[in-house]
Amino acid sequence: MLGGSVYIAFIRFALSLAGVMLLFSRMSESRFDRKRTIACYGGFSAAVLIPACIWYVADWENCVRIVAFAMYMCFVVFAIFMSRDSVYLSIYKLALTFYLLAVFLIGGLEVAIIFFDRNVWADIITRILLILLMTFLIEKKLKGSIRDFSDYVEKEVDKFSVAVMVISILFGIGFILNPNVRDATGYRLYQIVTNFVLTGTLQLLMFRFYLHIGREREYERENQLIQMNHRLLERQMEILEESVEAGRRLRHDIRHHNAVIAEYARLGEREELLQYLKVYDKETEQGMVERICDNTAVNNILSAYTRKARNEQIKVRLDIQIDRELPIPNIDLVAILANAYENAIYACMEVKRHEQKRECMIQLMLRKKKNKLIIFCSNTCRMETELKDGQPKAEFTGGIGVSSIIKTAEKYDGEYDFKNDNGMFIFRLIMNIPSELQPDKGRKEYVSDSALR
Repeated sequence: MLGGSVYIAFIRFALSLAGVMLLFSRMSESRFDRKRTIACYGGFSAAVLIPACIWYVADWENCVRIVAFAMYMCFVVFAIFMSRDSVYLSIYKLALTFYLLAVFLIGGLEVAIIFFDRNVWADIITRILLILLMTFLIEKKLKGSIRDFSDYVEKEVDKFSVAVMVISILFGIGFILNPNVRDATGYRLYQIVTNFVLTGTLQLLMFRFYLHIGREREYERENQLIQMNHRLLERQMEILEESVEAGRRLRHDIRHHNAVIAEYARLGEREELLQYLKVYDKETEQGMVERICDNTAVNNILSAYTRKARNEQIKVRLDIQIDRELPIPNIDLVAILANAYENAIYACMEVKRHEQKRECMIQLMLRKKKNKLIIFCSNTCRMETELKDGQPKAEFTGGIGVSSIIKTAEKYDGEYDFKNDNGMFIFRLIMNIPSELQPDKGRKEYVSDSALR
């Protein structure tokens, strides 16, 4: 809008593009390494700036009208390709970048028009100062919050809210950047400030909304972990109480057993004595914890849930083949198994409640193959059991456990899936067994049907 030679135009174009790139890069991570990222940004800048300068020379009037918008649209495509974020999260950050672009563009123009008699160097210097100020604020004050917020947005964002936000910002910025309005009147400044406040408020509301949802999800997951630990303690207490009761019963009956043994010995009835001791050993073994595998923690928790399932008249088939010691901490392994087994029992009980004639069963497999740990759990479930975003809905699992399974699995680059196979709910998981534990390193993928064969 201020005019000037093509060299001045090139400086302003380059500055605006550099500002957009700098601001966006502070909020989003590139999918490439540092050298390749710099090379890509350099190549894109040349590909955009040269045509923009040619356009400026050939058609100055139309160029100043829409060159900023045209360059930004090119950057949108480029940024989505470069960013490691999902498309919708990238669009959200690009909308924020577009807002910041309008701030330093209009800020530079208005300062130059109002205070420096349309001096182009005042515009350029003001843009530089605004870009540096916004970059400093993002880097020092907002970068951590934006990165954390990005995780929430990526999980919770929906197409409708992103579309509404982007359209609203485009309308607001489009009005602000209207080149037909040339007069720097008080009313014009009032309109600009009002639009900046409204579009900024929209950004803030979206930020607060998704931040609130994300924190609620985190609180929910923490609550689920607390409930899971509570249930595990209950199962351990059941095992302990059963062992104590069995020991108390054995101590109470030991005098009677000694008397019977002494009487058989006094009468010389050796065969009867051996038969009695055989029956006594069998009764003693029944009071002990069932031996399912060599890993003590896994054995105890599976024993407790297996007894619970059989008490509910649910058939159980176990295929557990793991070492006594694993690099994966017992708390993580037990978290997955206990939640999967608990949800399977809950699903079978729901089937019995609604379809009393239907037979219920649970099959659980746990195997170690090289550096992989494979977990497979299938159970009878209601035909109408539904999945949302690849996960069973809370009403079909009791509302607890699935997020805990996923959170634990992702620590070890777990690949997992859930599905309802015509009334049989299937959960499958493959985890890497690390040589050295690296917590909170994970990604979510869905495993194919052939992965567990």
